[in-house]
Amino acid sequence: MDCFRSAIALALAACLCACSSSLPGAAQPVGFINQTHHTEQDLWAIWKAAQQSIARQVDLNPLQRTLYNAQPDLHPGDSRALDIQPRRFKVAAEPDVSSGQLFAEVGLSRSDPTGLISCPQPCNVQFAAAYSFHEPELTRYAASWEDEGNNFSTILEYEFENQILAALGYSLRWR
Repeated sequence: MDCFRSAIALALAACLCACSSSLPGAAQPVGFINQTHHTEQDLWAIWKAAQQSIARQVDLNPLQRTLYNAQPDLHPGDSRALDIQPRRFKVAAEPDVSSGQLFAEVGLSRSDPTGLISCPQPCNVQFAAAYSFHEPELTRYAASWEDEGNNFSTILEYEFENQILAALGYSLRWR
């Protein structure tokens, strides 16, 4: 009888352990769902650069400054950024919007590839080079940036900063 109870307890424990990763609130594995042409090491290097940037200084309004010439909303660095890790964070290209669509929707004349993608709600803009969502963690960027070397890294670093800032509870209204 004791062997039977032990076997049932062991089976139940195994089942609970196997299911734990799908429970709400369970920690996801650290890393990326890499749907880019870049290596996992490249994405980690960009992530670490984003962490370092926020650890040095927090800039909460680059978009507001660009659009409205607002005063900078800069804060001291936040070292907690160094502890934030991507968890099954999807990074993927999206086809650029066509120059015809861009002109028809916002009157902007730009040659193909435009370097822009549609930015769904709750974005502050209709089109952008990239955007991020925080639940689930996702960054999409215009496919034409994929092979643009430093520009690609700069775009992704900004989006990774947004992911880190969101995890730390900062407002991203003007990012």
